Amino acid sequence: MPALAQSQPHRAARWLRAGFVTGLAAALLTSTSAEAAGLIRDAETEALIRAYAKPIFNAAGLGSQGIEIHIVNDRSFNAFVVDGHNMFIHAGTLMGAKTPNAVIGVIAHESGHITGGHLARLRGQISKAKSAALMLQLLGLAAMAAGALAGAPGIGQAGMGVAYGGQDAAMRSVLAYRQDEESSADQAGVSFLNATKQSGRGMIETFEEMSNKLLGVQGINPYLQSHPMPQQRLEQLRELVTSSPYYNNVDPPELQFRHDMVKAKLYGFLDQPDTLFNRYPKTDVSMPALYARAIATYRQSGVQAALPQLDALIAAKPDWPYFYEIKGQFLFESGNPAGAVVPLREAVRLAPNEPLIRVMLGQALLGTNDPKLVDEAITNLRTALAREDSSAMGYRQIAAAYARKADAVQAAGAKKVYLAQAELASAEAYFYEGQLKLAKQQAKRAKAGFVDGTPNWIRADDILAFEVPSTN
Repeated sequence: MPALAQSQPHRAARWLRAGFVTGLAAALLTSTSAEAAGLIRDAETEALIRAYAKPIFNAAGLGSQGIEIHIVNDRSFNAFVVDGHNMFIHAGTLMGAKTPNAVIGVIAHESGHITGGHLARLRGQISKAKSAALMLQLLGLAAMAAGALAGAPGIGQAGMGVAYGGQDAAMRSVLAYRQDEESSADQAGVSFLNATKQSGRGMIETFEEMSNKLLGVQGINPYLQSHPMPQQRLEQLRELVTSSPYYNNVDPPELQFRHDMVKAKLYGFLDQPDTLFNRYPKTDVSMPALYARAIATYRQSGVQAALPQLDALIAAKPDWPYFYEIKGQFLFESGNPAGAVVPLREAVRLAPNEPLIRVMLGQALLGTNDPKLVDEAITNLRTALAREDSSAMGYRQIAAAYARKADAVQAAGAKKVYLAQAELASAEAYFYEGQLKLAKQQAKRAKAGFVDGTPNWIRADDILAFEVPSTN
């Protein structure tokens, strides 16, 4: 599994299963538009976002709600929530932010929407407008689809045409309603920042920049579509922020370093290599620049050209798990799973609670085709799935591991158990990929191999009993 990758397009099945996303939001997330946009999965980036969000969520009383922050593979500035459990931040928001505080301010603002119950009330207001296109636009999802579809001419523009054409009156009505909610979210966000002794400077600087930059790369800025910013609102926010006793507080140097490293990684993967080398020229010898150039070198010239740069990074900061992770990724992707195992083991040792790294290690271990490494792969994959139980890739890999165990044993009873475990893991993988029919076929086979009422039997039965919730 790549360290920086687009997630399975049907991951929305997970949210549907939990009942988190319903109606039009779920429909869009499982649509071709969401498939084109995709979600970025990366252990380093997700760890940073969690570090940003945790103090804010705790201050907002949201720490126990299990809110997930998803990174949308889109280079425009945008962030939004669709319910009380899922927040979305565009990669462009991270890439454009100069400081952690700017991103933290956005998270604080979006948390204000959750604590204020704005999404539930907004749905009620939108239902009065009787406009599906309007709902998508105001939740920010249509902006996500339109902004991400730069490679699909006409789709985004058509969507915007639907949203604006014939809906002016409804739009004015709901935007007026939305402005009140935005001011409320601003106030709540500043209170969360104050509670954590953080400045709101990043929030106000970001919003001021957005208000002065009405047009984005793809047209009207997506964030302004769902977060209207009249001058009065900015003045009120500026007064709140500048009067805070924490206004002059700055981000800790280590957090700024992590922010700069994640930006470099995102640019390294999302920029064209030539563009990246101009953005981070050889004269820039900072670690983020070295990181970005190593990634771009790999993409342009292959693993052998990139390895000396990666090894230099490891030598400079040997306790940074993500250098080992990315070295393992590049070796694995280049057809050398045995070479990938050593750096990935070190990455797991340094970051034992990162499931994405453990899944990659499990994949590399299995890729060696060494029977002696199958148990180690299973151990890592089980640990990863205990922390992230919706990883289709994790289930797919552990299914392969159990199948190998079944092939290696002679005893009929043991073989039956391993086969049932492989079938159940395959069912879980299909389930989280949104392939419900195949999931149920595998679950039926798995269920027959387990003792009635055991945990594995119940998991298989749950999949068999599952029906897609109505989105009406």
